[in-house]
Amino acid sequence: MKIFVSSDMEGTAGVVDWEQCRASGDRYAYFCELLQAEVNAAIEGARAAGATAFLVNDAHGAMANLRPDRLAGRARYLSGRHKPLYMMQGLDASFDGVFFVSYHGSMDGAPSALSHTYNPRAIAGVRLNGVPAGESGVNALVALGHGVPVVLITGDRTTAEQAAPFCPGIGVAVVKESVSRFAADSRHPEEAREVIAEAAREAVLRLPDAAPPAIELPATLTVRFRNADLAEMATWISRVERADELTVRVTDHDPIRLYRTFVAVVLLTRGIAE
Repeated sequence: MKIFVSSDMEGTAGVVDWEQCRASGDRYAYFCELLQAEVNAAIEGARAAGATAFLVNDAHGAMANLRPDRLAGRARYLSGRHKPLYMMQGLDASFDGVFFVSYHGSMDGAPSALSHTYNPRAIAGVRLNGVPAGESGVNALVALGHGVPVVLITGDRTTAEQAAPFCPGIGVAVVKESVSRFAADSRHPEEAREVIAEAAREAVLRLPDAAPPAIELPATLTVRFRNADLAEMATWISRVERADELTVRVTDHDPIRLYRTFVAVVLLTRGIAE
C-alpha cells in the first residue's frame, strides 16, 4: 500500500511567523525538526494501519526542508525546485492515498496562521468551481486526475474546513487553532504528533471506502490578484481569460492540465510581484 505525502510547513504546530519557516530565519532549523517529526508521525500512523511504501514531496519554499536520513518508513524523498507538478510532483495512479501534512489556509477565509495560496505577494484568493479554495483544493486537482483519494490533512482548523468541500470525508489532524494570521494556540509538539499519527492510521483504514476528490469537471479556477498588472500578465498564458480588473479564470476538463496552467500563472506572476 503506497502513500503520497505532500508536506508544507506553515501548518506545523508552533509555526506562526515567516522567519520560522524560511532558511534565512534564526529559528528555521528548529522548526524544520518539528515539521520532520510531524511528517514522520503521519508515516508511522499509516504504517500501523498497513501502509508499506511512501513518497514524501517536500513542497515548502525551496523544497529542501527535511532530513532524508531521518524520514520514517524508509520513505523516498522528492526535493528541490522547478518541479512540473510543484506540490504534487511524483503522484501517479499507483498510489493508494494522499496525505497533506502541515498545510495552511487561504488568506481570503477565516484566520489561518501564515495563510496564502502559493504566492502571498501576488494572489489574494482562489476559487475552484466557485468555492473558496486553499492549496489543498487546488492540489486536489492532481489527485483527481490520477484517481487517488486525498485522505488526510494536518494543520489548523481553518485549513481542514477548506479542504472538506473538495475531499469529503478527509481525515483531519488539527494541531493548532489560529487566532489571527500571525498567532495560534498550538498543541504541544508531542501531542500534535500523537494526533497526526492516529488520524493517519484511521485514514489508511478507511482507504477501501475512499473516493477521489469530488470536483466536478470541467472545472474552473478563478484567481484574484493583488493588482491589475498581475491579472493582465496572467492572461498571457493560453486559455486564461480576464474576469475583471483583478481576476482571471481558466476552465478545463483535464484536472491535471488545469493545475499545470495555474502553476504557470503562479510562476509567471511571481517575478513582477516581488
